Amino acid sequence: MNSFNDCQITWLAIASSNDLLELLQLPSIQRAIVGAALMGILGGMLGSFVTLRQLSFFSHAVGHAALVGVALGVLLQINPTWMLLPFTLVFGVIVLYFIDKTDLASDSILSIVLSGALAIGLILTSLIKGYRGNLMAVLFGDILAIDTTDLILTLLVLVGGSIFLLSTLRQQILLTLNPDVAQVQGVPVQLYRYAFVVLLSLAVAVAIKAVGVLLVNAFLVIPASTAKLMSHHFSRFLVMSVIVGSISSIAGIIVSGIFNLASGPSIVLVQFLLFVVVFIWFKLSLKAA
Repeated sequence: MNSFNDCQITWLAIASSNDLLELLQLPSIQRAIVGAALMGILGGMLGSFVTLRQLSFFSHAVGHAALVGVALGVLLQINPTWMLLPFTLVFGVIVLYFIDKTDLASDSILSIVLSGALAIGLILTSLIKGYRGNLMAVLFGDILAIDTTDLILTLLVLVGGSIFLLSTLRQQILLTLNPDVAQVQGVPVQLYRYAFVVLLSLAVAVAIKAVGVLLVNAFLVIPASTAKLMSHHFSRFLVMSVIVGSISSIAGIIVSGIFNLASGPSIVLVQFLLFVVVFIWFKLSLKAA
């Protein structure tokens, strides 16, 4: 937290003197910008499928369940990042299995597991002496605190996800638009569904440190929703989602530094404002047409 405040003070000092070059030479700022770009691309790419497949509540549940992984990591004295990755992965697969194997509606299953995971996470964190301050960082994130390991993990998830999705793009689009037709066409629907959930869970895990449990879903949903307003052609929609995600993330860091605001909420605020602007722009364009 001290390093975060030091970085923000430095941000303000340099921003006021317009010395952006000196600002960009700070290692923590460089890592934050690279991390924001990587997470923005990853969130934009996965968010395109999340919004079309109506999985936003699913990623929301996985994000909240990550609190349990963080608490377990601290209690077991293991780096929370290494605990988050397997925990969110197993959690996501189990939730999808429950949805497939019960007659309950998916939102009911997700509400149940979200509430249960959140309760367990809060109880576990209450057992950790002196953890209240760090809990705020878990809830709202701190992208200025990410290290080289976090960047490497994010890059690995991004590269792996890009290879998987782009190499099977036609099947993924067909699965997204009509799973029944995809099944008839020979697409391994269940395999691709579970593979995407694994990828989505890993993406949530690597983004938690930067944007926090409460805001990680915004990283996936808002840029993709903004892009969907701008294009209904899937390829252009996918590209626009990646561009909006990466640019808004970097802009959020700059806003955080200039106005001395928390980094995670600043990024989400920029994404939200951009969505509002694009929404109003297209509504006015339709009226004028």
